[in-house]
Amino acid sequence: MNLSDILERRRLRRRVGWWRAAALVVAVLLIVAVFRTYGGTQGSAMLSRPHIAQLTISGVIGDDPVMLETIREIGDDPAAKALIVSLSTGGGTTFGGEALYKALREVGEKKPVVSEIRTQAASAGYMIALAGDRIFAGDTSITGSIGVIFMYPQAKELLDKIGISVDSIKSAPLKAEPSPFDNASPDAQAMVRSMVMDSYDWFVDLVAERRDMPRNDALALADGRILTGRQAVAAGLVDEIGGRDAISAYLADNGISDSLEIKSWDNVNRDSFGFGLAKMGAKLLESVGMGWFVSEGAFHQSGLVDGLVSVGQTDWQ
Repeated sequence: MNLSDILERRRLRRRVGWWRAAALVVAVLLIVAVFRTYGGTQGSAMLSRPHIAQLTISGVIGDDPVMLETIREIGDDPAAKALIVSLSTGGGTTFGGEALYKALREVGEKKPVVSEIRTQAASAGYMIALAGDRIFAGDTSITGSIGVIFMYPQAKELLDKIGISVDSIKSAPLKAEPSPFDNASPDAQAMVRSMVMDSYDWFVDLVAERRDMPRNDALALADGRILTGRQAVAAGLVDEIGGRDAISAYLADNGISDSLEIKSWDNVNRDSFGFGLAKMGAKLLESVGMGWFVSEGAFHQSGLVDGLVSVGQTDWQ
């Protein structure tokens, strides 16, 4: 092979390499463009126009940094004129409910927040509903179950039957109590009860404050009972029976135009296959000097502990 043939091959390789790079850039641009047009990020066109934000809280409530970040973004976004919190949850950890309640109240300092109890909002779910300036429910929605519970397994009898014992050396009698390997001592039971009742008192005080009722009235309702939406309205735990039309009317009375669309923020900050591709595309664009195409912060994400539980019995039936 002579020198001219070698040089020609090198030129062809460079051309093929250039076209491959160009095709990669075009593919990345298409991925990011589709994501920015149809994706669920704050930078999408769908959420950049004035709208009413809607956020769904469902399943078991836990410590959810992603949800907390989304709530914060709704509060900071001038395009989100109000927030509807749609609830279908029987509760979860008391701390998880507390954290979401406080985050939603921060939004409530800036714009109207409405709680919409759908299937159920019991225990920690009702705690979250209390963050709304007004609480709506269906006639047969389930709510209430105001209370706190601490559960632990007891395997001592089973271990005794199969001849297994578990010994421990502890720094103090209450360390790692209550234990599933032995009956809880009176001191251990008193410790746990004190902790449960402290959280319970906080919950009752919150109900009294947010529902504008005497503490004794809130305490009378905080015996763990569950109620239908209609019963909750009669008891003062819910403001009104109604759906989206009633919510729109309430928001209109509070200066939020009923012509605004309700837009879901449920997928904001939630990673998905499409979102992952978009982030990969963003990195590739940055590597070839085209990071300007991606709006600042559009591809930020957060990660997703248990403790005292505020959960309605409906989750276990």
